[in-house]
Amino acid sequence: MSFSRQTRTMTRGDAGGVHTDFDACVRAVQSKDARFDGWFFTAVLTTRIYCRPSCPVVPPKVENMTFYPSAAAAQQVGFRACKRCRPDASPGSPRWNERADMVARAMRLIADGVVDRDGVPGLAARLGYSARQVERQLLAELGAGPLALARAQRAQTARLLIETTTLPMGEVAFAAGFSSIRTFNDTVREVFALAPGELRARVAKGRPAAPAGSIALRLPFRRPLTPDNLFGHLAATAVPGVEEWCAGAYRRTMSLPHGAGIVALRPEADHIGCRLWLTDWRDLAQAISRCRRLLDLDADPLAVDALLSTDPVLAPLVAKSPGRRVPRVTDGAEFAVRAVLGQQISTAAARTHAGRLVAAYGDPVNDPAGGLTHLFPSSDALAGHDPAELAMPQTRRDTLAALLGALEGGGLDLDVGSDWQRARAQLGALPGFGPWTVETIAMRALGDPDAFLPTDLGVRYAARDLGLPATPAALTRHAAAWQPWRAYATQYLWATGDHPINVLPTDHLLPEGISQ
Repeated sequence: MSFSRQTRTMTRGDAGGVHTDFDACVRAVQSKDARFDGWFFTAVLTTRIYCRPSCPVVPPKVENMTFYPSAAAAQQVGFRACKRCRPDASPGSPRWNERADMVARAMRLIADGVVDRDGVPGLAARLGYSARQVERQLLAELGAGPLALARAQRAQTARLLIETTTLPMGEVAFAAGFSSIRTFNDTVREVFALAPGELRARVAKGRPAAPAGSIALRLPFRRPLTPDNLFGHLAATAVPGVEEWCAGAYRRTMSLPHGAGIVALRPEADHIGCRLWLTDWRDLAQAISRCRRLLDLDADPLAVDALLSTDPVLAPLVAKSPGRRVPRVTDGAEFAVRAVLGQQISTAAARTHAGRLVAAYGDPVNDPAGGLTHLFPSSDALAGHDPAELAMPQTRRDTLAALLGALEGGGLDLDVGSDWQRARAQLGALPGFGPWTVETIAMRALGDPDAFLPTDLGVRYAARDLGLPATPAALTRHAAAWQPWRAYATQYLWATGDHPINVLPTDHLLPEGISQ
């Protein structure tokens, strides 16, 4: 099976995993194929080290290779992380953001810190399964249970804090989620074959200390990546006080489990530059996970573009700007509120409405490096808002009230671990939620890669200009061939227009080669 075909098969939910095709994995390792970083991990039997497929060292002998579906699975049987390729920092597997089954939902929730906060019973409760069922299915597909997967994430968080901050090791341990200093020390030694102090000493020489309360990171992605519509969309729709485009970076506030956070994200040639300001370091892993989700950084652009390029109408669009991502969100409930505020009005008017709610009901934040002032208000805070504050028709006020009621009661789940189809059905049952609003939320908030907006004016105008069927029903029939990537096809269609969402703000100079 070829790599591209293997990738497309995996995105359709093949639970066997790439790691089970030994010959394909060997070819990927021998060619140092970065496309498969995060898809599987190579463990070397002689050195007891595990690597990403693109590790720059000389590939081991074939007879000494074995493959695992997750870093946690390799760690669990005694392999240590390679110090050269840092496999724990590779892009995440595309599978967890492309699928809606229980395993994918569990992986999204683990990345968001649910196991550390609520334990395995809390994870199981969020998924609607027993803890035993969750354990069994994760073991079958990932080779590791939820505790081992959460432990691997804690180890990565610990390494980041050790190497990029001057926090005392005791603070690092608890910020990374470890219950004791001893467990922290033992885990770091087991995973990285170095004590925490030795790990810090390897990178400390010549590195300036990070400003208090902030951390600078590189967020990896799979090439290619075209950033114009991704950052253009976020900048053009930015809510005053919550988001801004400043000095070549998209900045926003985030409400995290232990406090507020601020992030600045900047497109670079081979990574996304990320600086985080956090009130509590325990939120680091969750903040990184939400930033990756926001920018769709774990996508598999080669698989997406390969399928969309089979359509002769889309093929030139893909060839011109390959690797378009779907701009997503850091908070599903926030986006649902914004989607209602933006129904049938301009982008500027929607920003004005949202900004008024933020100023009135959002918690204030102190931004040390820009002009951000508030967190977006929670659904609980908005439940007490005065409808008269919003210059909207009564029907839309009723729609907003119905949404807030569903969110406040806890019955409507739009978080990372939500059941996509159940959420769609619940949204569709609310007054004022037509197909456009439901699918917009499915695309941006739920993260469904196959969400589609055939009634959207921008999509219809693009279809008309390109010679595609222009009516929603006919376009939907034609778009069946784009499944399961219709959300990405929508990005390519939108990008044919001249709306500001398609343009990287002019104060940013695009790094040479970012789309290569």
